[in-house]
Amino acid sequence: MSSTPEDRPRPPEDHLRTPGNHSRTPEPRGHAPEDHSRPPADPPRGPRVVVIGAGIVGCSLADELTARGWTDVTVLEQGPLPAPGGSTSHAPGLVFQTSPSRTLTQFARYTVEKFRSLEVDGVSCFHQVGGLELATTPERLADLHRRAGYAASWGIRGEVVSTARCKELWPLLDGSVVLGGFHTPDDGLARALLAARAQMDRATARGARFLERHTVTGIERQDGRVTAVVTDRGAFPADHVVSAAGFWGPVIGRLAGLDVPLQPLAHQYAKTRPLPELSGATAEASLPILRFQDRDLYFREHTDRIGIGSYAHRPLPVDPFAVPAYDEARARGMEMPSSRPFTAEDWEPSWEDCRRLLPALRGTEIEAGFNGVFSFTPDGMPVLGEARRLRGFWLAEAVWVTHSAGVAKAVAEWMVDGRPSVDVHECDLTRFEEAQRSPAYTRERGSQQFVEVYDVLHPLQPMEQPRPLRVSPFYARQQQLGAFFLEGGGWERPHWYEANAPLVDALGGLPERDAWSARYWSPVAAAEAKATREKVALYDMTPLRRLEVTGPGALAFLDRMTSNNLRRKPGAVTYTLLLDETGGIRSDLTVARLAPDRFQVGANSPADLDLLLRHAPEGVRIRDITSGTCCIGVWGPLARALVQPLTGDDFSHQGFGYFRARQTYLGHVPVTAMRLSYVGELGWELYTTADLGLRLWDTLWEAGQGLGVVAAGRSAFNSLRLEKGYRAWGADMTDEHTPFEAGLGFAVRMDKEDFVGKAALERAGEPSRRLTPLLLDDPSAVVLGKEPVFADGAPAGYVTSASYGYTLGRCVAYAWLPAGLPTGTAVHIEYFGEKVPATVADEPLFDPGMIRIRR
Repeated sequence: MSSTPEDRPRPPEDHLRTPGNHSRTPEPRGHAPEDHSRPPADPPRGPRVVVIGAGIVGCSLADELTARGWTDVTVLEQGPLPAPGGSTSHAPGLVFQTSPSRTLTQFARYTVEKFRSLEVDGVSCFHQVGGLELATTPERLADLHRRAGYAASWGIRGEVVSTARCKELWPLLDGSVVLGGFHTPDDGLARALLAARAQMDRATARGARFLERHTVTGIERQDGRVTAVVTDRGAFPADHVVSAAGFWGPVIGRLAGLDVPLQPLAHQYAKTRPLPELSGATAEASLPILRFQDRDLYFREHTDRIGIGSYAHRPLPVDPFAVPAYDEARARGMEMPSSRPFTAEDWEPSWEDCRRLLPALRGTEIEAGFNGVFSFTPDGMPVLGEARRLRGFWLAEAVWVTHSAGVAKAVAEWMVDGRPSVDVHECDLTRFEEAQRSPAYTRERGSQQFVEVYDVLHPLQPMEQPRPLRVSPFYARQQQLGAFFLEGGGWERPHWYEANAPLVDALGGLPERDAWSARYWSPVAAAEAKATREKVALYDMTPLRRLEVTGPGALAFLDRMTSNNLRRKPGAVTYTLLLDETGGIRSDLTVARLAPDRFQVGANSPADLDLLLRHAPEGVRIRDITSGTCCIGVWGPLARALVQPLTGDDFSHQGFGYFRARQTYLGHVPVTAMRLSYVGELGWELYTTADLGLRLWDTLWEAGQGLGVVAAGRSAFNSLRLEKGYRAWGADMTDEHTPFEAGLGFAVRMDKEDFVGKAALERAGEPSRRLTPLLLDDPSAVVLGKEPVFADGAPAGYVTSASYGYTLGRCVAYAWLPAGLPTGTAVHIEYFGEKVPATVADEPLFDPGMIRIRR
């Protein structure tokens, strides 16, 4: 359940000019301490907020909002309270905090901390019994070492333990089938209904109200803002509305005119009869919560019984528009709307697996079971944020109990303070492309997320279907060259080309790779990197987002929104940053001024477009031109020799300088040429319309035959950009980081009159952390990203991006580490449980004088 980071790396114009005396001082969260010298006669209650849904997310959000002073909160629930019949009512409550996603882990950690502090009638809302994930195959055991690395990276206690230790922790196990486990002592059971009630009581004490049996029938709006929620029992005026309706989220979204990419699916859960081995038990649970992921199963105690959940069965999609309300469900004989009849035929294979792992089950039967409905999205992440087309309407959907309080805290901060204190770009409702929002796509990929919940997933592993969805105009030529495609944002992206396989023989041998790092990799990538460094290569850059910003106020608008100086003559290209009010990096952009009032912006995610549209003044037009255009990167020392004969314009260094743009023709094709390089070599990005894309490719390919031109993929691209130290937003930095921490201070012009985030940067002090380049000591070693980094034997940070640097003959890894680690400092990276030595290096690692780009 991870998401792919945004892909566009950005080239520092000069790595050696980054100021070192800046970092972000955290902005205050919530409200200033109250002055108790005299109690206010009538304290302000904040805006009117209506939360739709009183499950664990809605209750948590009401608690978080009222704790921040927004006490005019109404929570509407169609069912009875405190158990309204949604997913919260039947959730088994297992909380495993560790995830490949740092954001989800932070959500889960806060949820554990908060629920552990809550109790109802003397009963804690969290039962900390620990967690145990089992391996019954060598592949799973290796994956548990990888998960232990995530835990160390994200600050969760955990360790890989032996078979004997697994048996000690869970005596009912058949140790003969277990190879080892991953033990997390701080995980456990969330008592979801108790936690909802505890937070409901706290929010009510601060002024919130919770109304049961109110079915939402409409969302009123005026001038693009939400104004009220209409129910079958009256309307409720609102300045903000939050949909926390769970698997009913698409229904509420439709009332607001918003598509919510969420697919509910049914999931089997069963309880055994009492077990003699557990007789006499009085506690709800004493053993760790257990995962048998090799068979898509999990287990927990229910006093003297065992509860078992299964993801091993076929996906069982549920139409959210056909889910009955609470009373209707009861009338149909259902216990609650989120509980479907148990499908015994799906259970049988899992029951055999359960009995194999836990021999004590061989003498018992299932006493009761049901199929509970949960929410899945196309990428397995929550859907959070405010809708731009309906201001004040927020989503907090596809959230499991594990992450509920953490999500509520982030959304409350977002609403009250203007931003969450943690990076949430993986969860932002704007992250899906238009092509990824169809009901068919949501259903298909949501169902696949169910299938893959417990699968061992490689970070580069693409979904299988629906593909191909989006292709560049060069797709047919790429297929002819034997492109190996991966997928991102719906786009087919070549990672290497089998046509270049003969070039591998000239490399003189490459280090052997382990099975994990060899997946979705080919030695052909090394040949393509070498060809780029020595000759010239064509890169398909079409999937990178392009925006057109026009109008008489375009310059002033973009200059105010970004950190660098855009007040340059037409033809200039500027690398700049979108910051938030705290100085955090929301995105990085390249902005080309093509005419006095026309700009082409190279952006990252759909969130960039959303942000700019939210703030664009009257008269400024912003248009996403990605789908109607295409781009080829022509890079390498022979790039000029390739393009110059195709045009009458001067492409010399003097005639066409670095970070300049020009509209011209290459052969018969009109292009916008930008002299940029994301691989550290001479070259251009060449843009044209989609209808002329194939002609542009063929023109360049034919012209390059005498120069040894190759088509090169993203695997080589990533290696080359890391050798040069070019950052990728979403992977190397997010809004949790400032430009000066991330080594991007050169893109900040503090002498500008004003820009978003400037005041926060002026208040900042010396950074306590920095994005730091590391070189692995062993020429044959490789890491992939998200691994923990240790200094002096203690956890010090984590890897963001990594790739083998074929020019350098070493793997390059960038990591967030404490500031002040001098060049040459020895560290080690933990890779599948092994300590891999590495050394802090100076950047850029390749061509520090920028000679190759500027020739």
